[in-house]
Amino acid sequence: MDEVTVTVRANGPYKVIGPFTLVDAEGQELVLPEGSAVALCRCGRSQTKPFCDASHKRTGFVADDTAPRLETRPVDRGESGDARSS
Repeated sequence: MDEVTVTVRANGPYKVIGPFTLVDAEGQELVLPEGSAVALCRCGRSQTKPFCDASHKRTGFVADDTAPRLETRPVDRGESGDARSS
């Protein structure tokens, strides 16, 4: 199966690339727009929900948060040279 990537666009929609199925609250599959990518509304103002219609641009939607970065812990190799988490 192909990989699906969901990208959070700064101040915009979720961009979904790859094959996926979108199901509504009643369990019915939605027909996806043609193409390899789909933009899903994040601002709540789209007239074509769940799809984006660029309403976020007209309404001044702001959501440019970035994902928290995972902290990496240094690896302690000790005297034996074996890797151990510190």
